[in-house]
Amino acid sequence: MAQTVTPSALEAPRSPRSPRSRRSTRTNYELYGWVFMRASGALLLVLIFGHLFMNLWVGEGINAIDFAFVGGKWSSPLWQTWDLLMLWLAMIHGTNGVRTIINDYAERDATRIVLKSALYLAFVVTVVLGTLVIFTFDPCPPNAPAELLASFCTA
Repeated sequence: MAQTVTPSALEAPRSPRSPRSRRSTRTNYELYGWVFMRASGALLLVLIFGHLFMNLWVGEGINAIDFAFVGGKWSSPLWQTWDLLMLWLAMIHGTNGVRTIINDYAERDATRIVLKSALYLAFVVTVVLGTLVIFTFDPCPPNAPAELLASFCTA
């Protein structure tokens, strides 16, 4: 005797596997990116407004920003770390945002690869050069005019 199969028990004709046997290969990468964008955006607001407050409202304002001001500021590990964190977070935040835009609007895979490669190269160059500048900056360069140096430099 032949067994009859009801139509509701049949799978869709082009379904490669049944939903039960399908293993999830998804990762939470996009979720982590979304959460990172919110957290880094909030932290960047604090870092940026602290930076603006220190540079523009404390002391003489914008007229006081010169080589000596930056030299004095970057002689402190606090401000080196502050500016480094601001640089890294801003670059990672911006790179992640542009990566999302590339994924949304680049239709061809080749275009997407080229754009992301250029983006990641720009990210690496900017972060490496910015980090080098912050940590190798000499606030008291030799043979510099005394009027340009910070007050803590000895001639």
